[in-house]
Amino acid sequence: MKNQKIEDLKTDFNNIPIPDELDFIVHKALQQGGVQPMKKKKNHTKLYSALSVAAIATIFVTGVNTNQSFASTVSKVPVLNHLVKVVTFHEFTVNEDQSKANITVPKVTGLKDKKLENSLNDKYLAQGKELFESFKKEVQYSKSVGGAHLGIKSGYEVKTDNDQILSIKRYEVSTSNGFSATQFDTIDKQNNILITLPSLFKNDDYISIISENIKKQMIERYKADKENTYYWVEGIPTDMNSDNLFQKIKKEQNFYINDDGKLVIYFDKYEVSPGAYGESDFIIPTNILSNVLVSDTYIK
Repeated sequence: MKNQKIEDLKTDFNNIPIPDELDFIVHKALQQGGVQPMKKKKNHTKLYSALSVAAIATIFVTGVNTNQSFASTVSKVPVLNHLVKVVTFHEFTVNEDQSKANITVPKVTGLKDKKLENSLNDKYLAQGKELFESFKKEVQYSKSVGGAHLGIKSGYEVKTDNDQILSIKRYEVSTSNGFSATQFDTIDKQNNILITLPSLFKNDDYISIISENIKKQMIERYKADKENTYYWVEGIPTDMNSDNLFQKIKKEQNFYINDDGKLVIYFDKYEVSPGAYGESDFIIPTNILSNVLVSDTYIK
């Protein structure tokens, strides 16, 4: 009886219709990743991240720290009712008088598509190890020329975790020179797709539409709080050459989808404003995107 129930659930799941819009998104994402999808086959097309990672030396896992707020059910369909969550997989650390590093590597668990899950986790571990090795070389060089205070911190934050979307922010910050860099991964947990910014749109028109809205938001924020807000953009007083002002977002600009289904565009320090003003993000009104979105599957 139990096995029969499982088979019935699988049958119900396989009969769930996939919207044409979602087929379009998957097909486009596959093309952008350099993967040619199979001929039309009405099933769950998956995006496999085209990542190639060198073999990693054996690393002792110092601990796995779970946080229940990061976990949510993938779907109301019982066969998919398992937890997708982000945990801490490994920490690379240095704790010396003049050198301190804390590099926390996340790990995604619970995705139905293990190839996608493994490709993400391999990427996170490889990048964490590369950052750690680079820091050690910097420390070694610093010691050879008299020494200096060096520090780096790298970690992650789950920005969105609901029934459909998992958005992970990964960051690194140099505590010695203020440099910072950020990366986002946004995943459709139900359909096992790594969502890219271009895959959300019919064509490249989104770049100018979003950019013009961000310029407008920048000016509005500056006028509302001139003491604490500043951007390098036309319309705000500056001595900079106009060529150096913010003109438009990159095609693959950092982004995530928030819990309300809104598109959030993200800029690192120094990208659109002086470093003292920190990072910047902008929620883009969905109504201005409606004509260029592939569908309302993700952006509401």
